[in-house]
Amino acid sequence: MHDVSQQGHSTNLIGLSTACIASLDFNETPKPLRIAGTRESASGLFEQLFKQSTREACGQIFQDYMCVVFGFESEQRLRDDASGRRRYRNSYLRLIQDWGLDSNNAQGAVFKGWVESRFGLFPNYHKQRIASFSCKDWVMYIEEKMNSRYHNNCIYMQLDLLYEYCQWVIERFQFPSATHKTLYRGVNSLEDHCLVQGEDNHHKIVRLNSLVSFTDHRSIASEFGAYILEVEVPMVKLVFFNELLPHHALHGEAEYLVIGGDYKVKVQR
Repeated sequence: MHDVSQQGHSTNLIGLSTACIASLDFNETPKPLRIAGTRESASGLFEQLFKQSTREACGQIFQDYMCVVFGFESEQRLRDDASGRRRYRNSYLRLIQDWGLDSNNAQGAVFKGWVESRFGLFPNYHKQRIASFSCKDWVMYIEEKMNSRYHNNCIYMQLDLLYEYCQWVIERFQFPSATHKTLYRGVNSLEDHCLVQGEDNHHKIVRLNSLVSFTDHRSIASEFGAYILEVEVPMVKLVFFNELLPHHALHGEAEYLVIGGDYKVKVQR
């Protein structure tokens, strides 16, 4: 059964057990995380990044690199010979954009599937709470995350590079001495979140979904629900944040994409 006692696979690509990554202890005393082989496979990119003196210049180099390596520009020139329709070439930017529109769509399943593959964490919510491997919601998640439409351009490799670039920027520019970031999430109900322990009405331990959206603006979080969850998120669990890239679709919401697990949560209204 996929339940509150089982959080993920026994294997992953980051060199620590999934149980450790998902644990409250890890979130309080985090360790560096690396997706095996990612920086080594793009050593030329990171060599160029080290030569830059500003985050903005690094962001432009990263996006130019991704555009060239994964052929985003050529997508506009490619057409299917038989039907004349434009070929679909998936990109990390499109996945970020579609996540912002609806984290429970097929693209959201692909994003959660990447977290499952690399960090070992099962999602506990996709459209609805996922209670077991045999429930229809788990089967729907599997079908959507494996949809070939979204795996035709090494999308997991793109997301590997996005995560490693995010961590590189944090180390180099953003918060070189900080280990955590205070973030907020607005929700209408606490029932969609897996409660591990309720200390009192305002302090709980919650098992967050494998990938979760937050903001660093409390006022923005209040627009998305009656309750505000305040969480101290380890920097090593950030996949994306608003200032990371010069060009993306989530600039207006100060959004952070966070890897899940067990977190201490302060509940506010």
